[in-house]
Amino acid sequence: MKLNLLSCDAQRPDRRAIAKCIAEISSNIDESLSNELTDILLEGDAVDIDMKDKNSGSALRALRKLSIDYEIIE
Repeated sequence: MKLNLLSCDAQRPDRRAIAKCIAEISSNIDESLSNELTDILLEGDAVDIDMKDKNSGSALRALRKLSIDYEIIE
């Protein structure tokens, strides 16, 4: 499944938690790339990731808990 992470609406976003979440739910992103993608997301640009199909419901719930707006592409 492909996701487009649009923005983070949290007042004080937790960069480490967001980066860890991206690394855990994505199928091909390591920790250093997830840190870079987190910075891009928090600067206001959208980020595309390929999500592992396994446990997609809990992954989407984790994104909502971190106040990350997303759209499902596929």
